[in-house]
Amino acid sequence: MSEPASRDAPADLLARWQAADAAWRGRGVRYGVATREQVAAKSGLEIFQAMIAGELPAPPTSQTLDFMLVEAEAGRVVFQGKPGFAHYNPMGTVHGGWFATLLDSALGCAVQSVLPAGKAYTTAELKVNIVRPLSDKLPFVRAESRIIHTGSRMATADARLTGSDGKLYAHGSTTCFIFDNAP
Repeated sequence: MSEPASRDAPADLLARWQAADAAWRGRGVRYGVATREQVAAKSGLEIFQAMIAGELPAPPTSQTLDFMLVEAEAGRVVFQGKPGFAHYNPMGTVHGGWFATLLDSALGCAVQSVLPAGKAYTTAELKVNIVRPLSDKLPFVRAESRIIHTGSRMATADARLTGSDGKLYAHGSTTCFIFDNAP
C-alpha cells in the first residue's frame, strides 16, 4: 500500500492548496517565455524564484494545462495542477499525457534547480506510473520532485503526484542530459 502524501488531513491540504492557487492567480500571472537576456546570468533556482515571484512569465503550457510552479529550492520543486474536464480522454478521466506533462515539468525543473547559470538540460528518459485515475472531482494535485543524482553530464530525479485528498495518483522518474547553454 502506498504511503499518504502528507500527514495533514485532506481538508487542511485542500485549504492550503486553494490558498496557493488563489495567491498565484491573484498576482495576475503573465504567460510567455523569458528572453535569453532575462535568464542568462541566473541559476536554475534563481529563474524559478523569479517565476514564483511573478518577475518572469509562467510558461504557456501552464495556462493550457492549468498547473503552476508553487515551490522551488535547490534539488526540489513542487507544481500544483487542477485536473479539469478539458484534460479528459475518451474514457472520461484525465488523459495520461496530462499526468506525464505535470510530472515531466516537476522532474526537469528539479534538475534545473541545481544547475548554475550557463547550464541547461534536456530530458533523455521519462518514466511515469499512473496508479489511479483522476477526474475534475479532485480539485488539486501536486507533483513534488527531488533530485537523486547530479553529475557534470547527467542528472536523475523522481517525483510523486498526490491529490488534495492525500492519495498517490502517479509517480515518475527522469534522466536528463546536462549541457552548456551558450548564447
